[in-house]
Amino acid sequence: MLAVCVDFEIDPASLDVSLIIMEKNASDSLTNEVGCYQFDIAQDQHKSTKIFFDELYDDAVAFELHKNASHYLEFNDA
Repeated sequence: MLAVCVDFEIDPASLDVSLIIMEKNASDSLTNEVGCYQFDIAQDQHKSTKIFFDELYDDAVAFELHKNASHYLEFNDA
């Protein structure tokens, strides 16, 4: 297993649209990627612009596939 943890600080003006894009990335990852087992998004209760991803993949190969998936590329470009 490979665990990936990511911290973000989002511009407050972009927060709502960013969360939508993040949720789509997480949902598509879980639905379409065989090697993705967990993709949680957490938002700091005290500072809503701080976002944390907790992702779990089979291995590094599954994570590389994730980084080349169209939904990830769309998220990354945004």
